[in-house]
Amino acid sequence: MQNDNSPKTPVTVIGLGAMGSALAGAFLDAGHPTTVWNRSPGKGEDLVARGAVRAASAAEAVRAGDLVVVCVVDYDASAAVLEPLAADLAGRTLVNLTSDTPERAREAAAWAAAAGIDYLDGAVMVPTPVIGTPGALLFHAGPRAAYDQHERTLKALGGQTTYVGADHGLAAVHDLSLLDYFWTAMSGVVHAFALAAADGVPAAALAPFIKANAGLVTSLVDEMAKEVDSGSYPGAEANLAMEVAGIDHVVHAAEHRGLDASVLRAVNAVARRGVALGHGADNWTATVEAVRKP
Repeated sequence: MQNDNSPKTPVTVIGLGAMGSALAGAFLDAGHPTTVWNRSPGKGEDLVARGAVRAASAAEAVRAGDLVVVCVVDYDASAAVLEPLAADLAGRTLVNLTSDTPERAREAAAWAAAAGIDYLDGAVMVPTPVIGTPGALLFHAGPRAAYDQHERTLKALGGQTTYVGADHGLAAVHDLSLLDYFWTAMSGVVHAFALAAADGVPAAALAPFIKANAGLVTSLVDEMAKEVDSGSYPGAEANLAMEVAGIDHVVHAAEHRGLDASVLRAVNAVARRGVALGHGADNWTATVEAVRKP
């Protein structure tokens, strides 16, 4: 890791969409000599005005940076750009912040290893305005030595930058798992607003209570994690069979008001399968067994 007095690592950013531009801007703000390149012209003028160097080619861009960060639409796009540059990337650290699956991350890592490239796979967990702030969360996976060498530079992208393990697929695993939770929760918020509005309750009136309920969920997460890891789901305080009956009430109310209840019905189906698997007396966390046995 660099110390406070060491020269700033030269970095290259390939891909100047909204996220790539934000990444390059964060490196510039942190004082790193930054070279940028994009497959299509017409992007990056603002970055150049702030001090970035626009490379004439991808190969020129790669040769300018000790650390090369790529952020494009998917791994097909990153492979199309990077694979012809294997010789130029040798001796440098490549960080791929393109979103995709763990399997694609491991495939990219295998290609990089065969080409003699130090490779880190990553995931960005925040929108572009948050990049470069203390609260920005990014995951990185791959060789620990490569991460340690560039940790200080990578933390220019976010104060919550985190190493999650040597398996290159783990950044994507964390990414997809958190998005799984996020989109399910966002769907629940929207559906709750719609259900309340059907009886004349404005969303703004319900919002404070949703936030309070979200705090309740947060307070349960650590205990639920222990239960999932241990396979024990004590249901003395609230059992799954009782909670299924509660979901039934919400489904009936939603459908009676002409609302789409397909997500609720899917949740209910998983819970009922948990009961059928013998977990009726256990708590909600036991539904993980039904998730694992669809």
